[in-house]
Amino acid sequence: MAYRRPSSARRRRRTRGFAAIWHLAWAAAVAAAGAGLMAGARLPVGPELAALGEAAAAALLGAALSLVGGAGRLVAVLVWAFAAAAACQMTGGPGGPLAAWCLAPAAAACAFRKPGLMAVGAAASLGAAAAATLATVLLPGPTPAPELTPWLGLLSLGTTTVGFGAAILGLLGAVRAQLRLRAAAELELAEMLDHQPQLLLMLKWGGEIVHGHGAELAGAPARELAGRNLLDLAAPGDRAALEDALAAARHEGLAETAFTPAGAPDGFQAVSLRRVPGGRLAAALRDALPERRRQAELEQALDAAERQNSGKSRFLANMSHELRTPLNAIMGFSDIMRQRLFGPLADRYADYAELIHESGSHLLELINDVLDMSKIEADRFELFRERFDARETVHAVLRLMRGQAERAGVHLRSVVPVEPLMADADRRALKQIAINLVSNALKFTPRGGSVTVTAQGAGATLELIVADTGVGIAPADLARLGAPYQQAGGAEQRAAGTGLGLSLVRAFAHLHQGEMEIESTVGDGSTVIVRLPVLVREPGSRAVGSL
Repeated sequence: MAYRRPSSARRRRRTRGFAAIWHLAWAAAVAAAGAGLMAGARLPVGPELAALGEAAAAALLGAALSLVGGAGRLVAVLVWAFAAAAACQMTGGPGGPLAAWCLAPAAAACAFRKPGLMAVGAAASLGAAAAATLATVLLPGPTPAPELTPWLGLLSLGTTTVGFGAAILGLLGAVRAQLRLRAAAELELAEMLDHQPQLLLMLKWGGEIVHGHGAELAGAPARELAGRNLLDLAAPGDRAALEDALAAARHEGLAETAFTPAGAPDGFQAVSLRRVPGGRLAAALRDALPERRRQAELEQALDAAERQNSGKSRFLANMSHELRTPLNAIMGFSDIMRQRLFGPLADRYADYAELIHESGSHLLELINDVLDMSKIEADRFELFRERFDARETVHAVLRLMRGQAERAGVHLRSVVPVEPLMADADRRALKQIAINLVSNALKFTPRGGSVTVTAQGAGATLELIVADTGVGIAPADLARLGAPYQQAGGAEQRAAGTGLGLSLVRAFAHLHQGEMEIESTVGDGSTVIVRLPVLVREPGSRAVGSL
């Protein structure tokens, strides 16, 4: 029959009940002895009767206090000490018949079954004996009648001996109960360890297995691994790494590694090692084969995705390159027709030539964006750095975009320093950054608004700032702008581009070890700041010019 562990509250009730019964039995014994002596006319009213009354009162008070708890038990022991010292002093002192009751505090402490209280009980018994001796010397008490002395001595020895015996037997019973509890707890713990999914091992320094619990390892049950070495359980090729992990755990306290079990080439075990007191190591092993397979599948999927993305980028780059050749011819011929270099054209044909040229220019811009992004994604875009004045690039972009701004009814202006902004950068990339930012700002700024382009130096950093008074960007759109092919705004604005403008700006900025920042509030316009650490000297921006 399995041992049933009592609850902690039930154990406390048992302990308190035993202590209360012990005290009541002591009080009953003293009361019965006193009543018998009085019935036989051997116990007159006097100090002896008072001494017995004190002992009985201490026992009754102890029975009540034993039900209170920790503080009550301590008070009960102290009450026993005072009562024993007083009874001893009133019946002849340490040489009197009730001297044995000086041991009553220690017996009461044993009855409470609290190891910490036993030391207090022993000290209280010693203090009671010392107090009785000192009181007898300073204030000699009465001596019991010779015919009463044997009976009182028999009472004190009997109650003390029986009380000690009962308390010790109760204490032994409590110890046995604790041992049964410990055995049951160890059994439950061992059962839990045997049924948990990992393999838990206790190792010596060198890897020798002391005992194990839990899962099997290469078909060997955990309990049969005792005496074997963990190194021998690993495949030969993994033993060196496992030995290094054991050494690291010994010196650093923690280590982790993985190995293929010997005789199980398809298996894979991950092991965590921890140093524990006693010169040993605790090891936790788990089957890591599913994790390894998932990792391999993820790596294969990542490789496939990277190959597909690289293939897509190469395809777009090749297609963009092939499209630009006939497109340049279309634009060239339409420009010849538009300028009537070989003679006059009807007005309708001239309008068609103008539309063909404009559409071709727009398509060429889109193709160039796709080509640049494809090169960047394929890591094939190379910067051609040169030293130039960044102000010239900004002015060139403004001249190029002024016609578009006038057609949109938007005021385009610039703020640049008077002194040069000498930059060591890719001139075409910087121009593309400015064009994309200005074009994007014009697209989202209604007629009558303004776009301001600011170029300034901050130490070695070139700051290009494009601010507009347009419709602004919603927070949901702002979070995803800058990624390729992501657009904001309504259908009209989305149809005007591919969503590569800001992503190219961000990519060109990163290629220069710079950054792009967007600030916008719906209805209050937007500001895009590009910071490039490309300036070759500290500019002295004392004044600004405006176009």
